Amino acid sequence: MDEEKKIANYSAVKYLKTVLVSLFFLVFAMAQFQCGNQELHEPVYLNHDTAVHYVGMDACKSCHMDIYKTFIQTGMGQSFAPATRQKSAANYKHTKPVYDATLGLYYLPIWIGDSLFVKEFQLGPNHDTIHQRIERVDYIIGSGQHTNSHLNSQNGYLYQLPLTWYSQLQKWDLPPGFEKGRNVRFSREIGLECMSCHNAIPQVADKNSNLFTAIPNGIDCERCHGPGELHVKERLTGTRVDTSKGPDYTIVNPKRLGWERQTDLCQRCHLQGNAILKPGKQFTDFRPGQKLADYFNVFMPTYTGDEQEMIMASHAQRLQQSKCFIKSNPTEVNKDNSLLKLTCINCHNPHVSVKQTGVAIFNQACLKCHQPSACNEIKQQQSNLESQNCVSCHMPKSGTIDIPHVTVHDHKIAIPASKMKLKSLKKFMGLYCVTKGNLNSLDQAQAYLNYAEKFEGSQQIVLDSALYFLNQLNGIEDASAIQIHYLFLKSDAEAICKLAETFKLNRQTDAWMAYRVGQSYFNLNQFAKAISWLEKATQLSQANLKMQIKLGAAYLMNNQIELGIGLLKKVIATNATIEDAWTNLGYGYALQSNFKQALNCYNQEIRLNPFHQQALLNRAAAYLNMGDQINARKDLLKLKQIAPRNEIISQLLSQIN
Repeated sequence: MDEEKKIANYSAVKYLKTVLVSLFFLVFAMAQFQCGNQELHEPVYLNHDTAVHYVGMDACKSCHMDIYKTFIQTGMGQSFAPATRQKSAANYKHTKPVYDATLGLYYLPIWIGDSLFVKEFQLGPNHDTIHQRIERVDYIIGSGQHTNSHLNSQNGYLYQLPLTWYSQLQKWDLPPGFEKGRNVRFSREIGLECMSCHNAIPQVADKNSNLFTAIPNGIDCERCHGPGELHVKERLTGTRVDTSKGPDYTIVNPKRLGWERQTDLCQRCHLQGNAILKPGKQFTDFRPGQKLADYFNVFMPTYTGDEQEMIMASHAQRLQQSKCFIKSNPTEVNKDNSLLKLTCINCHNPHVSVKQTGVAIFNQACLKCHQPSACNEIKQQQSNLESQNCVSCHMPKSGTIDIPHVTVHDHKIAIPASKMKLKSLKKFMGLYCVTKGNLNSLDQAQAYLNYAEKFEGSQQIVLDSALYFLNQLNGIEDASAIQIHYLFLKSDAEAICKLAETFKLNRQTDAWMAYRVGQSYFNLNQFAKAISWLEKATQLSQANLKMQIKLGAAYLMNNQIELGIGLLKKVIATNATIEDAWTNLGYGYALQSNFKQALNCYNQEIRLNPFHQQALLNRAAAYLNMGDQINARKDLLKLKQIAPRNEIISQLLSQIN
């Protein structure tokens, strides 16, 4: 009990110091402003201190139950939850399998008791099932207003499943990014960048992995108000703040923020794009009221001929392109404060679902600046504003280029054109920074490299742009990692290894840099050097299974067979659905002439993925070593269908024949 008192006293002193220091800076900032500084200062909120922790939505609702009841019905409140019948927005009656014509695979959602599963299967010439894989749905991501996508957890490692429900069209189909021959089936990793916009404050084992140690259920109050520990403690002790006289500095009230910080808060998630973290930062570090560009910048591509195209989560970007936004939010301080600052919360009450808001509320937001007499639609129809819908004309619904079967309101507010412009040829023009951070050549180069790696498009011109900024990095400390990233995307293993020789292994580096160097030495068959770099990568990112699998393969190739087999067995014990781990483990057993055990590994891999070429080839080799030419020929014929131009397969078949 004495120890608990000590801890409580220590916490109280710590927070008192935090309050006093923060109040000092607040008074100092106010004095600076009153002494004639024309720059508008944001207030200093006490919960920006990293010592203040998140407490969860249950702590908030005890005092704010009315707000909680409406917020929990919003898209944010419904953004993420374990997979239950109540959470799912899908219709399971008369469900037909979704067919991927490229792979020849079918997908079907099925309930077994109270658990949801995704079933993948393939039919043979006689419509018999020749392949089947069933994976459990552990989480549903998405509110159901537009979509429900489905996630699977393998001991905490999260992956997206290849089936999505599209609510507006009431249909099942492949998820966004899985269509048009890009179906990665069960292997798409869900990392912190993705999860941090669909959730409260999730936690990962390390920033380079998809291993989650904490996953809250959906976006909560603290995503917009900041961590509430200090606020809750003060309320429990009876401390109250008269907010009619000024802010409560223990918690952020977004409507008290300036328009720039309000915009940053909303575009933290409503701005999907090419996000580049600042050194040492994570996606969960940003807190409401802070400057987003201090944590990461978001870059978007620009094209000629696509002015009307938009992506799903482009609300912030499109709004900032609107004349309404540009005219109402000048960069200089509006001294007379006569101009209304346009931000998201002028139209949206985050505590109330957009379904419940109603047309009249949105119209009223427009009327704060515009008169009904100025609307041509009202003049032509000789009607009044109450019978009209400003949004339907000036923010029309349209499809998005990244999410199929979905329409959303375009947040670029504009006067509708009388005629649609003919769409011109789309041409990549470059990347621009939406978050308007202070950019240097390193930021720009990293943005282009990240775009080339994550997004399809004119990759050569993107890499050429990255090279332009890389050439300006002379003398910049720690530029080697980004240079290696560029060479890795260019598949120039020799150049990477040559660059790696210029500095010592024990220098400060990051996991992905070490992995890329190790992979390059591996590609050049310099396995001992590959091992030293891959060991460094796995030390820096102990939860990244991809790096462990590559290290295990390097051990095998360097004749350290027991080490390789041991590491690969450890990976499989953690996640038995990773295909390459089984293939490499089988190869390790084959090196020991244990072909029966190797065959078991290849069989397991092919059950997971009937199209895995290396596993089929290795299994054929195992059959041949065991004297089973019949089954070896079956695998080679199947490989011939998958890769008809592979000469090795043709040679092996001719030898068997």
